[in-house]
Amino acid sequence: MTGFVTSGRPHLLVLGAGGQVGHELSQRAWPPALDVTSLSHAELDICAPEAVAAAFQQLRPSIIVNCAAYTAVDQAESEPQRAEAANATAPGRLAQACAEAGAALIHLSTDYVFDGVSARPYVESDAVNPINIYGRTKEAGERRVRERLERHVILRTSWVYASHGRNFVETMLRLGAERGTLRIIADQRGCPTAAHEIADAIGHVVTMILDGSAPWGTYHFCGAGATTWYDFAAEIFAQSARHGGPQPQLHRIRTEEYPTPAQRPKNSVLDCALAKERLGLVARPWQQSLSFVLEQMFAARSGSAPR
Repeated sequence: MTGFVTSGRPHLLVLGAGGQVGHELSQRAWPPALDVTSLSHAELDICAPEAVAAAFQQLRPSIIVNCAAYTAVDQAESEPQRAEAANATAPGRLAQACAEAGAALIHLSTDYVFDGVSARPYVESDAVNPINIYGRTKEAGERRVRERLERHVILRTSWVYASHGRNFVETMLRLGAERGTLRIIADQRGCPTAAHEIADAIGHVVTMILDGSAPWGTYHFCGAGATTWYDFAAEIFAQSARHGGPQPQLHRIRTEEYPTPAQRPKNSVLDCALAKERLGLVARPWQQSLSFVLEQMFAARSGSAPR
């Protein structure tokens, strides 16, 4: 960032550009009238107050998209302080910096702020009750953003995957190639969401902020349709078969048969009607987005461009 000169145009700063959504944001085409800077964790650690302050001073951003987070759900149980620093303390500082600079903040959050006991999809006004450290720290980050900055949009999403990085799709394809049989949890429900869909949604919100029409607040955005991890895996392998992908035998198991350090909500399905009504965000069926991502993954493996 040394030597950066502001142009007087609106400036978008993307934090966490090395992650799944951040990477998609750094690759998208933005309006020519918008200056964009994308910074990975290595380039800017949001847990370092001095570095954040220097970035605001040098770049003078008008909109910040915070994709940076501690996302290792199980590891967070043994590293609560690291999770708290990245997911709660740092977003609070970002919100305060935005308030002082007159900037807006788009902040990504998670379905794991809910406990999963509801029999219906969660709406934004439902009471939060996270059941693991990751969810608790993300919920704390949400609260600090709301307390310190009026001009914010919090997007809660779920079961994020992409053609790059570590995620459920990548894990299934890797394990499916290594093993003939996979045991997959079949009693947890959620909404698989492709990172490029979230990036598109954020791009739309950025446009609304720039034209002064953004309704501030908290919204749910995820892939259309709900499924289980088992059925998600079955669809991954059914679609990947068209690309010559692995075809392991799948077995349904209950959550209790696959204990993990962090407890997961049984139901983390999000109702996205409010985002459609107020933001105009409409996600594709998750199966369609999965098809696009798998095409990207297999095209990268073969060295060809996706259709």
